[in-house]
Amino acid sequence: MGLRERKKEKTRLAILDAALDLFLEQGYESTTVEQIAGAVEISPRTFFRYFTSKDHLVLWFHDHGEQLMVETLRSRPQGDPPFTALMHAVRAVLSDMEGSTEDEHRRFLKLRRILDENPQLIGQSVARSAGTERRLAELVAERRGVDVDTDQLSHLIVAFAMSAMRVGFECPRRDGSVPEITGRMAETIELAERSLRPGWDL
Repeated sequence: MGLRERKKEKTRLAILDAALDLFLEQGYESTTVEQIAGAVEISPRTFFRYFTSKDHLVLWFHDHGEQLMVETLRSRPQGDPPFTALMHAVRAVLSDMEGSTEDEHRRFLKLRRILDENPQLIGQSVARSAGTERRLAELVAERRGVDVDTDQLSHLIVAFAMSAMRVGFECPRRDGSVPEITGRMAETIELAERSLRPGWDL
């Protein structure tokens, strides 16, 4: 990463951190883009160079995870069974979380708290997840040489993998720490892979 890219990343994280703190201090709905921009001494116009909206801030982790999965899935050998390739993509998200810093842990936990305290954001998260599943299904269908609009199995493969990820994130919650979440994700991924009968080449 060059100097310019490092400066941009520093600004992006400063905006994100300021926004998360404001959301928790005064409420998501009560916080404006102008307030977030003011907290990091930038203009609203500069804010929109980094994030398209307040919602984009809250869903940044989802978008980052999707990017990791798409890149990993595209990089897997064509000979990999689609489900195997997709689970490698899920494991890439897990590995990224396991390698995250304490600052990144804090951001993630703040985001979870904001989502928990603002049910109206859940619908947007669900919609974003549906878009992610569609894009992954397109890649799986491409690997299988079928039409994504008519092939149910491609969608089922993605739905199964993404369900495993959701269960790993959410069920059951104990202390809510990042190490707990990553440990639970690893357990759920292993369970999902074992649950397919031997000989299935999905």
